[in-house]
Amino acid sequence: MSEANFSITPEGFVQEFKDLKNYLVSNYFSGDSKISRIDKLQNAGLSEEQIEITKRIVNEALTDALYTVLLGLDGCASIGRHQINYKLFDEKSNELTGELESIAWEKLHGENT
Repeated sequence: MSEANFSITPEGFVQEFKDLKNYLVSNYFSGDSKISRIDKLQNAGLSEEQIEITKRIVNEALTDALYTVLLGLDGCASIGRHQINYKLFDEKSNELTGELESIAWEKLHGENT
């Protein structure tokens, strides 16, 4: 859903990552989603408690991965083997990088602290 000259704030950019994480976790563990993994887990013999533990692990793994990507884009962490300073701009040439680290911590980890 791209609009011409779409503008987004750094907060909005990070929120997109949080929304993606929440969407994936919710839908992986929902029986009526096209991306559901519940049948595979149940067919593997996992109990409801084990599935809930798996859901928490997936949530934590996605949080860590997306947080690291955001920090990597902000130049505060490496993505893979190299730490590089990137400049990311929206369609109106507003820079999004430079302040992602604190926003990402608040949005992705703040809810868990």
